[in-house]
Amino acid sequence: MQTPRSLQDIIESGTNIVDHLFRNPKGTLAIWTATLQPAPHVLPEFTNWQDEQRASVESVALADQSFHMVNFYVRGRDAVRLLERLGVNSFKNFGPGKAKQFVACAPSGHMVGDQILYCLEPETLLLVGLGVDNWVEYHAVTGGYDVTVERDPIYVLNPSGRRTLYRFQIEGPNATALLEAVIGGPLPEIKFFNFVELKIANCPVWVLRHSMTGTPGFELSGPWDDRERVLGALLDAGERFDLKRVGSLAYFPGGLPSGWFAVPLPAIYTGEELRPYREWLPATAMEATLSLGGSFYSPNIEDYYVTPYELGYERIVKFDHDFIGREALERMAGQPHRRKVTLVWNTDDVLELQRAAFFDSDMPAKRLDFPMADYAMWKYDRVQDPHGNIIGVSKYTGYLATEKAVVSLALVPEEYATPGSEVVVVWGDNGGGSRSGPWIERHREFEVRARVAPVPLSRVAQEYWATVKPGR
Repeated sequence: MQTPRSLQDIIESGTNIVDHLFRNPKGTLAIWTATLQPAPHVLPEFTNWQDEQRASVESVALADQSFHMVNFYVRGRDAVRLLERLGVNSFKNFGPGKAKQFVACAPSGHMVGDQILYCLEPETLLLVGLGVDNWVEYHAVTGGYDVTVERDPIYVLNPSGRRTLYRFQIEGPNATALLEAVIGGPLPEIKFFNFVELKIANCPVWVLRHSMTGTPGFELSGPWDDRERVLGALLDAGERFDLKRVGSLAYFPGGLPSGWFAVPLPAIYTGEELRPYREWLPATAMEATLSLGGSFYSPNIEDYYVTPYELGYERIVKFDHDFIGREALERMAGQPHRRKVTLVWNTDDVLELQRAAFFDSDMPAKRLDFPMADYAMWKYDRVQDPHGNIIGVSKYTGYLATEKAVVSLALVPEEYATPGSEVVVVWGDNGGGSRSGPWIERHREFEVRARVAPVPLSRVAQEYWATVKPGR
């Protein structure tokens, strides 16, 4: 059999795409980057991950995002027109100094992905993150748009050995005071998801008002060659504000308090209208090589798709323009949707799970890694009612030192979304690891009781989001 050259070749090879993704080498982006990023860039821990998690609530945390996210530039007179065609977002009043959480959907109305979109200049846009850059590039090169694209890959895959930009996130109650200390004066008013250019260590810095954990925060970025000077200024000033640097262990659970579903499985594996895209995607693309795992299993890949409504993005979906997926989303708008919730895992069950993972002499349970417990990029665990009926899926499991709890994000029907409702999460890989080849140790599934809680989970995040207008 010929080696597959495209995602479509893999799908037509006779292996169910779900099984193909289950067999891909396991490991989340968190594990991948923590392993491959060479010191001294981003250490697993700078102090310890518990203190680093608490800093975003108690003082100020500094996360270095310079290495693990794609920078994808779209330039040209059709740059905005292209992104407007692909995004569910409104582009009214979008221009230099503004950013948004860009959300793209397939024709079916299910998520392709989301990334942060900056407007740097009237004809220069920048997508930051992972999830939609391939989708945008495909339409840029095949759709007849007057644009050029430039991909700045993540550091470990970057042949240049450098990045175009550095990127820092500072968050916590002392974030504003730290920023004022390094700019040497009062901070100008910056609306949520807007950015301004300020000077730090005499270097121009874009300062975006933004939050990852749901606490007061800013994202700072600028030319790569200025990275060390700006970082040094932040660290020197940060001593007065009890600044903690965030290592890779503490960084990746950071989306749990605010309820961000990072990198959903893209809804591109089915549909004849998407065949040209799948034929364009190489067999080495993330859509073909990242891993699927968890106790939830269905041979139908569409059972893993999610919609913007399920993820709480109804505030982002705007029908003021024509975009891919609009008709489907209009049909879905008035229908019931699964709700995104936080699940707080029962502590006694978590302790018994760890005992069963490490000390059972027969078939152990799957160990629960701390602080981030996901072991596949697309991790879906079954959520059941107390009677054993499957009612939803759980994703992104981790321990939060700020809450002293193991939590996960889940999608459940409306009737189970009331805070305080009791559900059960089934932890482990479907088939006890047999679907995943050698990547997962053999184990048995383990049931953990959990309590439904709000999104965002933390009181600090709830109070912060109440002060901003997140619709963008």
